[in-house]
Amino acid sequence: MSGKSFVQITNDVSKALEVLRAEAPETMQGFSAMAKGALKEGTLSALHKELIALAIGVASRCDACIGFHVKALIRLGVTREQLMETLAVCAYMGGGPTLMYAAEAVRAYEELLSRTAKAGVAA
Repeated sequence: MSGKSFVQITNDVSKALEVLRAEAPETMQGFSAMAKGALKEGTLSALHKELIALAIGVASRCDACIGFHVKALIRLGVTREQLMETLAVCAYMGGGPTLMYAAEAVRAYEELLSRTAKAGVAA
């Protein structure tokens, strides 16, 4: 089992993003606007859009993407079954390396859900 902590990864990246927000505000505002526009409810639900984002993060092998999108999915009420079906499609499309990151997404889900349950707050 990997020694990574998705809580730690998302915390560390969040701190670095704060620096970018302060020192490259226009870029970060543009990225934020794009994210809000892409993820807002539409024909696809916000949950389905986050599942797609997670799938791309898994396929791209991006730990921080996995952490942030799993946190968002937990906030949106993703079921374990929805997560597993999404990760199964990831593994099918991306082969072995993607399967290994699908396993990381499972670890992120379990770690972040556990932390959320212990804290009694949203991820």
